[in-house]
Amino acid sequence: MRHAIVTGASSGIGEAIVTRLLAEGWQVTGLSRRGMDCGHPNFTSLRVDLSDSVTFSAALDTLPVPQAIVHAAGMMAAAPLGELDPAVSGRLWGVHIHAAEILFNHFAPHMVAGGRLVAIGSRTSRGAAGRSQYVATKAALVGMVRSWAAELAPRGITANVVAPGATQTPMLNAPGRETSPPKVPPMGKAHRPGRGGGDGELSAQRRGRAHHRAGAGAVRRGVAGVSDAVCLPGSGYTLPGQLFGLPFCLYLARV
Repeated sequence: MRHAIVTGASSGIGEAIVTRLLAEGWQVTGLSRRGMDCGHPNFTSLRVDLSDSVTFSAALDTLPVPQAIVHAAGMMAAAPLGELDPAVSGRLWGVHIHAAEILFNHFAPHMVAGGRLVAIGSRTSRGAAGRSQYVATKAALVGMVRSWAAELAPRGITANVVAPGATQTPMLNAPGRETSPPKVPPMGKAHRPGRGGGDGELSAQRRGRAHHRAGAGAVRRGVAGVSDAVCLPGSGYTLPGQLFGLPFCLYLARV
């Protein structure tokens, strides 16, 4: 049975990815600070603080090499220039960058052809007023994963950053972003009248539609193994471009 490791598995996009992969027949290990019990026989929850590099690395030592890794753990913080807190910046870099580095560095040398590395980025990575600290980490994530993609492509392993826009998850309404609300309605809300969710929409809806409508968006190809987002006009969705023509967790399920 194919095995995937998902960080940030207890809520939001990470939880939606876990649910979808289990439905597609994967064995999933979910990493999160508070843990979770989804009641599925193929799911294992591992409680770990990704910002503690020592305990995080020790936890990874207990896991087998997976076929896919999704780094979905994240946090939000917003503050204008002049009110930036270095401690907050340190936490953001710890979760978004250092944890990704530890996670992928641990398993990538042992993965075989067909392996998949996915990190959840953000459409704001090119800049957003009031979110400079958050944006900096997401921009760094793109550069880091692009570099890994170039290294891993000869081995048949892909590395991608998936950059959704505002998604209806607990983090969207977190106190830390009070000064910087999303400028467009979140996915799964106003863009999809009559439909629930947002994180679930991102992970499970429109199976294959990105492939057929890719021409309506702008696809920018990077180095081997990297695909930027495709923005589907009028849909409110930002999906990975040319990743088997599927939303990101569905393309994982097809490897």
